[in-house]
Amino acid sequence: MPTIQEILQTMDYGPAPESTKEANAWLEQHGRRFGLFIDNAWTEPGETFASFNPADGSELAQVTQGTSADVDRAVEAARRAQPGWVAMGGHGRAKILYALARLLQKHSRLFAVVETLDNGKTIRETRDADIPLAARHFYHHAGWAQLQSEEFADYRAVGVVGQIVPWNFPLLMLAWKVAPALAAGNTIVFKPAEFTSLTALLFAEICQQAGVPAGVVNVVTGDGSVGEAIVNHAGIDKLAFTGSTEVGRIIRKATAGSGKKLSLELGGKSPFIVFADADLDAAVEGLVDSIWFNQGQVCCAGSRLLVQESVYDRFIAKVKARMQNLRVGSPLDKSNDVGALVDPVQQQRIHGLVESARAEGCEVWQPACEIPATGSWFPPTLITGASTTATVAQAEIFGPVLVAMSFRTPGEAVQLANNTVYGLATCVWTESISLALDMAPQIKAGVVWINTANQFDAACGFGGYKESGFGREGGKEGMYEYLTPLAEDARPPAPNAADKGKVKPATDGNPFAIDRTAKLYIGGKQARPDSGYSRAIAGANGAFLADVGEGNRKDIRNAVEAAHKASGWAKTTAHNRAQVLYYIAENLAARADEFAARIAAQTGAKNAEREVQASIERLFYWAAWADKYDGLAHQPPMHGITVALNEPVGVIGVICPNENPLLGFISLVAPALALGNRVIAVPSQTAPLSATDLYQVLDTSDLPGGALNIVTGSADELARTLATHFDVDAIWRHDGSAEGCAEVERLSAESLKRTWTGGGRGRDWFSAQQACGRAVLQHASQVKNVWIPYGV
Repeated sequence: MPTIQEILQTMDYGPAPESTKEANAWLEQHGRRFGLFIDNAWTEPGETFASFNPADGSELAQVTQGTSADVDRAVEAARRAQPGWVAMGGHGRAKILYALARLLQKHSRLFAVVETLDNGKTIRETRDADIPLAARHFYHHAGWAQLQSEEFADYRAVGVVGQIVPWNFPLLMLAWKVAPALAAGNTIVFKPAEFTSLTALLFAEICQQAGVPAGVVNVVTGDGSVGEAIVNHAGIDKLAFTGSTEVGRIIRKATAGSGKKLSLELGGKSPFIVFADADLDAAVEGLVDSIWFNQGQVCCAGSRLLVQESVYDRFIAKVKARMQNLRVGSPLDKSNDVGALVDPVQQQRIHGLVESARAEGCEVWQPACEIPATGSWFPPTLITGASTTATVAQAEIFGPVLVAMSFRTPGEAVQLANNTVYGLATCVWTESISLALDMAPQIKAGVVWINTANQFDAACGFGGYKESGFGREGGKEGMYEYLTPLAEDARPPAPNAADKGKVKPATDGNPFAIDRTAKLYIGGKQARPDSGYSRAIAGANGAFLADVGEGNRKDIRNAVEAAHKASGWAKTTAHNRAQVLYYIAENLAARADEFAARIAAQTGAKNAEREVQASIERLFYWAAWADKYDGLAHQPPMHGITVALNEPVGVIGVICPNENPLLGFISLVAPALALGNRVIAVPSQTAPLSATDLYQVLDTSDLPGGALNIVTGSADELARTLATHFDVDAIWRHDGSAEGCAEVERLSAESLKRTWTGGGRGRDWFSAQQACGRAVLQHASQVKNVWIPYGV
C-alpha cells in the first residue's frame, strides 16, 4: 500500500471555478453595449470598441469611444456641479462616500468577477485584495471629508479634476483617485483604461444608487485620444495620472505653463533585497506576492531580485522549486495563482524582452506548466546572469519576469538598488531590524517594505521618487494632492514693486562704493565664472553699483557636483541644521545696516531695514521648523506599523524673485536647507548683490561647503540648465516670468523632476501666509513610507 506521503504527493488541486452568472446578467442587462456616464445620465452608445476577456479572447461587451465633445460636456457638468458639492459640507460628502463603500461591499463579488473577466487577474486577487481595498479607500476618505474643515482649514478644493488610470488595477486605481478627490470637494472627469473599462462603468451605476449629485462623477471611456482631450482641456484644474513613464513625460510637457496641478504615479523597477540572515522561506513567499501577483503587471513589482552572495544559490533553488508549484490557468479558478495578461500586445512585448535577454547571454528559466491554448498568457520566468546594464535589468518589463543577481555587502546592495531611473518601491528581507532600518533611508524609493511585500492601505501614502513620478496617493499626503492653499488665491497678479524712497548717491565712506566684481559661490568658495564675463548691476537711480559674474552651464555643472559632494548635509541631524540657520541669522543681524544699505541702493526701497529684519525672522522661522517637521506612524490593518518619513528631495535649483532680493532669496533657500536639501540658487537677476553679500555670512556660519551654491547671471539661461540637468532633483522658479516657468516645467519632463513655479503672478514675501507654512515644507520634502511588521 502507498504511504500517506506518497498519496499526498499525487494529490492536486481540483477545479474551483467562480460562477459568472451574475456578471453576465449585468452585461446582458445593458445589451453588452455601454454609453458614457455624464451628468448622472447614460448616453446612447456611439462609436464603440470591443472589450475582451484576455483569458480566452472572447468579447465581453462593446464600449463607447468618447470624443473631445464628450469630454467638453463632462467638464462642463463637473464645473456646474462643483460649487454645490463643496456646499454640501464635509459631513454631506462623508455620507455619500460611506454609501459608496457600503455598496462596493454589498456588490463585492460582482465587482470581483467583472474585474477578473475584463482584466485577466485571478479571482483570488480581485476578491481578496482589490475590492476590499477599494472599499477601504472610500471608508477612509469618508473620514477625511468629515474632518476637512478642521484638518484642512487653510485649504480649498482644487476644482475639476481629470483622472486617467491604467488597466492593471482598474477599480482599485479608481478608488485611489476618486475617493480623496470627492472627499476634498472636487468633481471628476474619469477615464478608465481602454482595455478595462467595465468596473468603472459598474461603479458609475453605484454612484447613482449612492446619491452622488449629477455632474460630480463623470466617466468617459475610450482610447488615448480621450486622455489627451482631458489633459489639454482648459477647464481641468488638476490632473492625476497613473501609467507609463513615457506617457507621464508627455503629460508633463502638455501641461507646462497651464497652472494645472499635477500628480504622476509612473513606472518602476523595484528591488527585492534578501540578506543572508533572512527567513529564506518567508522571503520566497514574499517574492511570489511581489513579482507574480497580477502576473507581474504591477508598477511596484519586485522585478529585480538582489540576494546576498553567501545564500544566492540556495535561495535561487528555493525560488525555482516554488515556481514549479505556481498554478497557471483560468483566472476564474480559485485554485490558480497566475492568470492571463491583459492583451496580446502586452504578451508580445514581454516575449520580446525575454528573448533580448537570451540574446545578451542570460539564462532564462521557466517552470514546466500547461499554458492554455487561447488567450494572452506568459509563464513565470526567472532570468539570471544579467549584467546591471542589461535591458531586462533596467527596463520595466511589466510581466511575470524576475531578474536575479547577487551582492556581497549592504553598501553594494544599496548601489544596485539605486541603479535605476525609477524609485517606486523596495523590499528588504533580514532578521536584523537594525540593518533593515539602516537600509530604508538609503534606498531612493517612495515605499519600503521590510519582511513583507505589496502591502497597501488607504491611510499610508504611495508614490515614487525620480522617474517613478511625484505626488502621493493615500494618507494625509494624498489628500493634499486634491487641495489648494487658500493663500494662493491672495497672491498678487504680478510681482510687487518696491515702495521707493530717495536713493542716496554713493560716497567714499560707503563700504559699497568700491568698484568690485562679485564672484560665484560654489562648494563653499568664491569662484570666477567659467565664461570670463560679468554683467553690470545698476542701482535704482541708474548709477553703476558693481559687476557680478555671468554664470553658465559649466558653472551649474560645478555647483551640482559640489551639491552632491555635500550629501552629508542631508544626513546631519535636524537640530544641527537648525543651529546653522540660527547662526546665519545671527551673523546677518550683525551686519543688518550694511544689508539694508545694499537693498536701498539696488531697489530704492523706502524701508530696506524692514526687509532685513524680515529675513532674519524668516531664518528663525525655518530653523524652528527644521527639527519639528516630523513624520507620522500609521497603524494599517496589519500586525505592524508604517512610518511615514519626511525626506529631503535632494538637490534643488532655485530661481529667486527679483523683488525683495534678500527676503525672497532667504524665503526659498532657507526651507530647502532646513529639511536637508542642497541648493543651487540663482539670485535676483536685477538685484543680485544682496545674495552675493551673503558669502561672508555663510563662511562664518558653519554651513558646509556645497550645501548652498549661488550662481549669478541670466535667470532664463541658468533655469534651462538646471531644468535639463539629470542630477538636479527639483527646480523652483518664482521670478514672475510666466514664459520662464512654463519652460522649466516643460524641460523638467525629461527627468521628471519636481517643479514648484509661481507662473506670472507675484508673491508677498513679507506675508507668512504666502511664503511660509506646511505648503512650502511639502515642496521641500518627499514622503517615504516604511512598512515594519512585528511579532510575525
